[in-house]
Amino acid sequence: MLRKLRSVGGLLIRAKLRRQLQIFLNSTVDCRASQQAALQRILRLNAESHFSRERGLLPSLTTTEFRRRIPVGDFESVRPYVERMKRGETEALLGRKNKLLMFSLSSGTTADSKFIPVTSEFLKDYKHGWQIWGIRAFDAHPKVFVSDIVQLISDYDRFRTPANFPCGNISGLVGAMQSPLVRLMYAIPQAVSKISDPEAKAYVTLRFAVANEHIGMVTTANPSTLIHLAKLADREKETLIRDIADGTIDSRFTISADVRKVLRRGLRRLPARAQSLERLVNQTGSLKPSEFWPDLSLAAVWTGGSAGAYLESMRRYFGDVPVRDHGLSASEGRMTIPLDDERSDGVLDINSHYFEFIPEDEHDSSQPTVLAAHELEAGRNYFILLTTVSGLYRYDIRDVVRCTGFYGTTPKLEFLHKGAHIANLTGEKITESQVVSAVRKGVQRYQSEFTHYSLSPVWGEPPSYRLHVEGHELAGVPNPQGLIDFIDASLQTINCEYQEKRSSGRLSPMQWCALDAGTWKRFTRQRQSRFGGSAEQYKHPCLVPDLQFSERLQTEFRSPQVETRAA
Repeated sequence: MLRKLRSVGGLLIRAKLRRQLQIFLNSTVDCRASQQAALQRILRLNAESHFSRERGLLPSLTTTEFRRRIPVGDFESVRPYVERMKRGETEALLGRKNKLLMFSLSSGTTADSKFIPVTSEFLKDYKHGWQIWGIRAFDAHPKVFVSDIVQLISDYDRFRTPANFPCGNISGLVGAMQSPLVRLMYAIPQAVSKISDPEAKAYVTLRFAVANEHIGMVTTANPSTLIHLAKLADREKETLIRDIADGTIDSRFTISADVRKVLRRGLRRLPARAQSLERLVNQTGSLKPSEFWPDLSLAAVWTGGSAGAYLESMRRYFGDVPVRDHGLSASEGRMTIPLDDERSDGVLDINSHYFEFIPEDEHDSSQPTVLAAHELEAGRNYFILLTTVSGLYRYDIRDVVRCTGFYGTTPKLEFLHKGAHIANLTGEKITESQVVSAVRKGVQRYQSEFTHYSLSPVWGEPPSYRLHVEGHELAGVPNPQGLIDFIDASLQTINCEYQEKRSSGRLSPMQWCALDAGTWKRFTRQRQSRFGGSAEQYKHPCLVPDLQFSERLQTEFRSPQVETRAA
């Protein structure tokens, strides 16, 4: 009955979304006009704010006048205004019709988290971008319409500001505001986002997801999260099967009493499903998503930058399922909308924000060239600047993107890496995307798999780069020295400056560093606790330019057992 209700209601929703998709595609024909309209809308919406009045940001400004009045900046340029908003002075950045709903947490370049305002107008744009992405993806994979979705989201209300505004993750707010009809499509109860312990949250997600054999799509930010879930499902297969049969959640997982009480309402005894899962385990010896979700039609994850390194491993667990990037997005806003499977690029979301671009090689210049979206060139790399309805103006998010072409006159962009992730000891200028490419070639050649890794420089005479991998994964490599040599050679092929510095002896050969088991887990938890943000959106740094990183990683995040033995 529920599926029939969903199917009938979905026809009307899908017709509306297809109209929205067509309007967006039509707007890409004249990128310049669409972007000018977006800028005027933003300036008009927040014209009454203190920030806008102080700088004379009138809706009638030309782009030249706008650039003259607002310099390129980062979060620190608006932090004082955001601090006032946290205390209740929303007019510091916003107009009266642009209601503040929450603050989305994100890591910053300092030790303090960034509190990104999420407003009523921002949320409309955010949902609109997802709806355009969704109808395009669902039309390409019709089975998803009649299946259920596993989406990993985090709490939007982790704590409150002095003025009682929620702080957390925007995906949780969207989930909390979904209509009951839309909510029927999702297999994971909203209450799961309230579980603070990462392992407990992952297990409970699996507890509900694995119980449902009609899963058509799985979606989260980083494919490494799906790999972690798949491994956890196999490791906890006996507990999962027992809980599914009995309608329970194992008591050893740390979940508050209030959340457990809410979750129990959605639990049912499913002995038949448990028996089918047990048969799978008896036949194959494992419990894999590709086997317990036979209807899986789509995986929606990031595929650009360092995230792409995890796709091959993800498919070992999820099978040869089509993958669609859900776009370059951050707490500050959505930037691209991918329109096809198996591509990391997407069309610039030109109706939500106003975008500007700085050529990558001019980013550190005192007077860099600044380009509008329609002025980009295919094949070139750029830093992207955002002006948003939430009060960010000419905001340097420090994402490096490549223009891959155009849809109409609107650029298509793929994410390469964060601008901060560039290592440069002797002029080699190694980027994170280059590291990911070199390591990917190496593990493919040597048929290996690394869950996480990070390359960092280490000082010496001469200096070198060190690849950090947990020892148990390194132990599974038949020829570790051959693999590191191959990665080193691959990086030289990709980066001619690195090759020149290696051949001249100014850089020594790349090294290994075998880490204690669990190092990356401890490292990840510490970064998330310091900087905010959700576990699902965590981006593991595959390149860390810090010369002290290697030593700090081996001392601050060493195994507790090692510390005990040393004592």
